[in-house]
Amino acid sequence: MMNTITAAKAIVEVMVREGVEKAFCVPGESYLSVMDAMYDYSEIELISGRQEGGVSFMAEGYAKATGKVGVCFATRGPGATNLSIGLHTAYQDSTPVVAFIGQVESNFRGKEGFQEIDLPEYFKHIVKWTAELREPERVPELVHRAFHIARSGRPGPVLISLPENILNEVAEMEFTKSDTSVYSLPRPSIDAVEKAKKLLEEAKRPVIIAGGGVTHTKSASELVKVAESINSPVVSAFRRFDAFPNHHSHYVGSLGLGTPKYLIDFIQSADVVLALGTRFSQITSQDYSLINVESKLIHIDISEGELNKIYRPELGVVSDVKSFLIDLLSVTEKGFNNTLIKKNYVQNVREEYEKFSTPQPIDGETTVNLDGMMHDLNSVLPEETILTSDAGNFFGWMYRYYSFKREGTYIGPTSGTMGYGLPSAIGAKLAHPARPVIAFAGDGGMMMTIQELETCVRNKIPVIVIVVNNNMYGTIRMHQEKNYPNRVIATDLTNPNFAELMKIMGGDGVLVENNKDFAPALEDALSSQVPFLIEVKADPEHISVGKTMEELREMSQRKAFS
Repeated sequence: MMNTITAAKAIVEVMVREGVEKAFCVPGESYLSVMDAMYDYSEIELISGRQEGGVSFMAEGYAKATGKVGVCFATRGPGATNLSIGLHTAYQDSTPVVAFIGQVESNFRGKEGFQEIDLPEYFKHIVKWTAELREPERVPELVHRAFHIARSGRPGPVLISLPENILNEVAEMEFTKSDTSVYSLPRPSIDAVEKAKKLLEEAKRPVIIAGGGVTHTKSASELVKVAESINSPVVSAFRRFDAFPNHHSHYVGSLGLGTPKYLIDFIQSADVVLALGTRFSQITSQDYSLINVESKLIHIDISEGELNKIYRPELGVVSDVKSFLIDLLSVTEKGFNNTLIKKNYVQNVREEYEKFSTPQPIDGETTVNLDGMMHDLNSVLPEETILTSDAGNFFGWMYRYYSFKREGTYIGPTSGTMGYGLPSAIGAKLAHPARPVIAFAGDGGMMMTIQELETCVRNKIPVIVIVVNNNMYGTIRMHQEKNYPNRVIATDLTNPNFAELMKIMGGDGVLVENNKDFAPALEDALSSQVPFLIEVKADPEHISVGKTMEELREMSQRKAFS
């Protein structure tokens, strides 16, 4: 179908054909014509945020929550560099995002024009693909290609640079049919599946590591059947908690920062490791030391570039994770014979996990005991609640104690970026308006994107925010006390009353200073129709789940004299 329209309108037309329903932006002059074109398309809701970093997190969180491609817009120069934080997050998390960034007029390029940056060159290391629009008639080709690249293979972010003058040019555009589909999910060969089955039948101590390939393909139910059929424990990769129901008898823990010794020892003693859709990041692999060289690794990933990158597998299979699990089930259901696994093999490590991960209902009177808070979260929150998180030491309590019972209930950055919790919750709530969505943040990360509270209020997005406030950059302070005891510099903070700030913004909020008030505040938040913030006053001395600051100083002194 041929249409003679502007490049700006053609971009929006392709977005509609790609099924885009939500897009996120900070308005900018350099792509104003695209915004104007959206005015005529009721199919797409354009949500404007207050800072491009927050906007990129919204798009990334929305993509994770829906499984669709997230879309965001920013203007050139400062807008682009602000947006880059979310694109880097999307790259490390394998999240499909398409970013459109306005650019200096094409005839001014190379002259260091106003806010000029060579966008494809700047972004090429943190996105899958970049392009700059130079001919208006190529919009359908380039934009459809961007969506295809974002969602295919190992998903990730792509970027298109939009010179301002090109957007207003009129050209004859050729559009393909809107129902065009590309099937790009490879299946394993039957030989690969049979070899995987044979290795697992010969295992005495098997373990499954479930990564982003499981969460992206929503394959938790298939994984449960596989784990039960081969009698293997399951471990989730870093910040992929909901890849497997945490209350299931075969779930034995998650890899991350502060991974307990029982879990590392268990994986290193495994004779067969089935890794599903994980790139063995630095955190998941415990600084690339996790897998024993004697272990036989079966590595399944949709990207051949992830195989042999960190560990050399006994069997590497390029496959969509869901397809592999379905095919493995089809052969194990015909017969799976493993008599080598000891009777209580799974049960023993599960008991270790339960000892480690069960929070106690401890009450704090002048501050909130975070163990007790996690006990209340597990007790009060519905199973379908979506939790998003920031980076920081507060997260250690979620990592250790919160039980994710359903897939699609956790959204967090494997890149460890701060400021992520609130904006990603906005994206998740827009994706699932009927489900509770809670952003879990520390005071340091919260202040990085706190302006997006106004975005919640203005757009009537009733997210719940829990801010754990100890008036410091807790993670850095922990390392400071561990490595340079009693030499505190730059890690102390002061903060506003977050709950009152939420009220000033137009939402509701409450300051909680003891445990008995937390559960009632949470129940009020769940029934609220407006954005609701719970500020939790935390004890700054209790710097991490397992250590106080005094204990860290003592450890450091003992190390110095040893």
